[in-house]
Amino acid sequence: MTREEVEVLALALPAATRVVQWGGADVYKVGGKVFAICGLAGGLSFKVTEIGFMVLTDEGGPGRQAPYLAKGQWVSVDLDAVDAQEVAGWIAASHDLIAAKLTRKLRAELGL
Repeated sequence: MTREEVEVLALALPAATRVVQWGGADVYKVGGKVFAICGLAGGLSFKVTEIGFMVLTDEGGPGRQAPYLAKGQWVSVDLDAVDAQEVAGWIAASHDLIAAKLTRKLRAELGL
């Protein structure tokens, strides 16, 4: 999977935006809040549920704790080692988790 493919997936989600931050990483946001980061050390980082965190980071899982974000249940995966359909699901779930934390007013303004 490439960064360009990640961009297509992320920007297809409602109210998603992209900015370049932190030394050239593609940072995807909804309502100003980050839901995915692509390009840090060749990987993709995204928010997951507590159960998702355990599944993806346990021995044999495709992911690892995302640097600086693990406490908030963020996972990092290598783009060249994951399936595109799985990535699409992870990005969409992360978007939903972050969007759910936005205020009701902001969600209404964004059409969420």
